Amino acid sequence: MIKLKYTKLLNLLLAIGLSSCAQSSGSDGEDNNPNPTPTPITNQVDFWKTKGDETVKLQKQTTILAFSTAANTYPNIDVSESQTFQTVDGFGFTLTGGSVEVINQLTATKKQELLQELFGNGDNGISINYLRLSIGASDLNSTVFSYNDMPAGQTDVNLTNFSLAADADLIDMLQDILAINPNIKIMATPWSPPVWMKDNANSVGGSLLPQYYSAYAQYFVKYIQGMQAEGITIDAITPQNEPLHPGNNPSMSMSATQQANFIKNNLGPAFQSAGITTKIVIYDHNCDNTAYPTSILSDSNASTFIDGSAFHLYAGDISALSTVRNAFPNKNIYFTEQYTASTGSFGGDLKWHLKNVIIGSMRNWSKTALEWNLANNGSFGPHTNGGCTTCKGAITVNGSSSYAKNVGFYIVGHASKFVPAGSQRIASTQTGNLNSVAFKTPAGKKVLIVENDGNAFEIFNIKHNGKWVMVSLDAGAVGTFVW
Repeated sequence: MIKLKYTKLLNLLLAIGLSSCAQSSGSDGEDNNPNPTPTPITNQVDFWKTKGDETVKLQKQTTILAFSTAANTYPNIDVSESQTFQTVDGFGFTLTGGSVEVINQLTATKKQELLQELFGNGDNGISINYLRLSIGASDLNSTVFSYNDMPAGQTDVNLTNFSLAADADLIDMLQDILAINPNIKIMATPWSPPVWMKDNANSVGGSLLPQYYSAYAQYFVKYIQGMQAEGITIDAITPQNEPLHPGNNPSMSMSATQQANFIKNNLGPAFQSAGITTKIVIYDHNCDNTAYPTSILSDSNASTFIDGSAFHLYAGDISALSTVRNAFPNKNIYFTEQYTASTGSFGGDLKWHLKNVIIGSMRNWSKTALEWNLANNGSFGPHTNGGCTTCKGAITVNGSSSYAKNVGFYIVGHASKFVPAGSQRIASTQTGNLNSVAFKTPAGKKVLIVENDGNAFEIFNIKHNGKWVMVSLDAGAVGTFVW
């Protein structure tokens, strides 16, 4: 009832303000027509909203919103193009092998419908424009594999047996996705090298043996070249997913010193020799450790090959991205993974992830904001033995004929649908419980994403170029505004 009263009040105030604005457009101050016809009010700001109670999900609102100078006492979010920040590469997910497996269970018609909703730009599409891949298996594959597995005790230093065949289904799906969005950007990262390259000969943990650094660099070269031969360009790689978390299956430990040595002595020179322009991005782990990326970037021989650093937020604070960026302003920042859990709530995850992953990463210089798994089944599988059992995909596939969109779909959709690659972050202020981030798109549109982190309905102004428009958001709701 209280929310309804607030909504009615807002609509009344908007009507009074806009009517006043429309009727005060005479040039001489005289009312020559005792019964003037009100100037029609046209909508100037499109508004999409998601509410934490799930009653509204990425739904375009019908309230007419127009800028005016009618005074009110509500707080402002000031949006200014005079201050610019990073250029955005995109928003999206990791397309795991498990995602491919469950999406392929859908009928051909239903699968195409889903891919259009994820990657298309139609009314129902969210235009995902960035994907992350695992090089070999991640823990959200059904089984563990690399592209150069050998019988126990055998090695293949020349990579004679290298093959992408184990990812044939993933490659096919990527080709389907590229047919929908040919400009999608892709980052790839390994969870583990072939086990014969490791000091424990196991898919879990261990470290890369120094005698195989050169072979492993060529493994990356072959991967990038092999994907390119399939029409798939790998824009960036990281040398190791979560190098400080060797307990996953698969996984590997890689210290900052090891990563710096591998890049400067092997991976960077191998890319250079092969004419590969794929970006090398370091770290790819939590925000609680800025020493790891800064120590590598401080190594001038390694740094010359490095584009930037990647982060997750299972520990630490999102401001760590700015800490690293401010220390090395000529290096890029990427946010590459955060999962929504099977134990989480829609409303709680919507608020936290919009505040931290979408708004937080962008306000701290990231070029990407990526959630974790794109799709899984109703049992939160498939996954490896020892892999994540509580990671919830953006999509749950239910058999061959249906799927459900989970909170991750809306978290990413509030950005990806409206902020294309090449958009530039511009200044927006924070006020009270309202968290915001703003962009200017290549087409010149302004996009403002606002999350109401409080427990009360909020009325506020979006102020731009000396005018403002009065809007509202329910407690825990998210709005994307476009003008």
